[in-house]
Amino acid sequence: MEALKKEARKRFPSESTASVPQFTNSPTMIVMVGLPARGKTYISKKLTRYLNWIGVVTKVFNVGQYRRKAVPTYENFEFFRPDNEDAMKIRKACALAALSDISVFFSQEKGQVAVFDATNTTRERREMIHTFAKKNNYKVFFVESLCDDPDIIAENIKEVKLSCPDYKDRSMEEAAEDFQKRIDCYKRAYVSLDEDFDRNLSFIKIFNVGRRYLVNRVLDHIQSRIVYYLMNIHVTPRSIYLCRHGESELNLQGRIGGDADLSPRGRQFACALRDFIQSQGIQDLKIWTSHMKRTMQTAQPLGIPYEPWKALNEIDAGVCEEMMYEEIQENYPQEFALRDQDKYRYRYPKGESYEDLVQRLEPVIMELERQENVLVICHQAIMRCLLAYFLDKNGEQLPYLKCPLHTVLKLTPVAYGCKVESIFLNIEAVNTHRDKPVNVAVTRHTEDALQTVPDHF
Repeated sequence: MEALKKEARKRFPSESTASVPQFTNSPTMIVMVGLPARGKTYISKKLTRYLNWIGVVTKVFNVGQYRRKAVPTYENFEFFRPDNEDAMKIRKACALAALSDISVFFSQEKGQVAVFDATNTTRERREMIHTFAKKNNYKVFFVESLCDDPDIIAENIKEVKLSCPDYKDRSMEEAAEDFQKRIDCYKRAYVSLDEDFDRNLSFIKIFNVGRRYLVNRVLDHIQSRIVYYLMNIHVTPRSIYLCRHGESELNLQGRIGGDADLSPRGRQFACALRDFIQSQGIQDLKIWTSHMKRTMQTAQPLGIPYEPWKALNEIDAGVCEEMMYEEIQENYPQEFALRDQDKYRYRYPKGESYEDLVQRLEPVIMELERQENVLVICHQAIMRCLLAYFLDKNGEQLPYLKCPLHTVLKLTPVAYGCKVESIFLNIEAVNTHRDKPVNVAVTRHTEDALQTVPDHF
């Protein structure tokens, strides 16, 4: 028994020892730079979602939200004039309040990366931030978004800015006019990062939503990952389709893992998926599968070349492969309970954890960000990890996301998130979802461990 406990501790560390992955050796501030309507908040939110997904505790501090709390009623663009001394004092106080909260985030909330989302268009403001960071031993990485494409700017204003709280009681025309004047106020004082003057700073400059980049003085691993991520994202309209393989023979038996063929209903789903995809009229669709038979068999009727990814293979259940939950409870009751206690970090004996899957799937996410329309035919645990990235779900929520068989999720990126449509293709299948039991103690009885689920949905 003691040997079993020792093995469990190796694969499933206690809360005191199982901290988040330490990608940074000191807290890092990502400081946004740029005029309004240049996508700074879009980048901030997207980058934060990515870093949290890979296990780096990250939070956005949007100075605009601090300003709206300090001045609840927005009058007009005059507030942003660089010669409006009273307003400048308020804006500086809001920036300092955000910096103070960043200190709390790093010191008390185990934060690793803070995204300081503001215009930061003057050297004076950037120097203030840099001095603050240096005093507290924080690293700083600047991300400047520049755009002179009037169509992109106009679309950003229409998509995001006109719906912000500042303009809740204004007409579209009035709001657009005021916001353009606000941009003009910032232009009067804007000084871009300069590769000579600012050569000692770490930064990336993004031109026209990724048409060109300038990277300067990347200092560490986390900054390198940030640069790699930012150079892969784009704003081209597209949809990502996620679905599991059709029902397999092992699904019918209630067994996990394995490499089984599709069941008769699974083959029906493959044909229904073909019809659905054809009805969507998708241009230049790419199809990705795992290396397992059930995903490739699901893709075959589509008549489109598909690309198998080993990274999309289902979670490795180790010694529990092809077992039923009843058999796992009978043979490994302690393991079954430990997994229910923290399903995200628990690693099957000689197998994987959901946390392992996230690291394995990072190249897939990067490639999904680079591509346009993609259909990913994968597995339950894999689909949960991918969905958690797009929907900004944490490690506690991720392993319990519902990804039923014979259902397609259509993900369409919108301003600061993702629109999700769930399409059931009317082919019956077993339900493989298992909720977290109420009793997760190692000493629980079998009936508590094996909460029943309906055979079909």
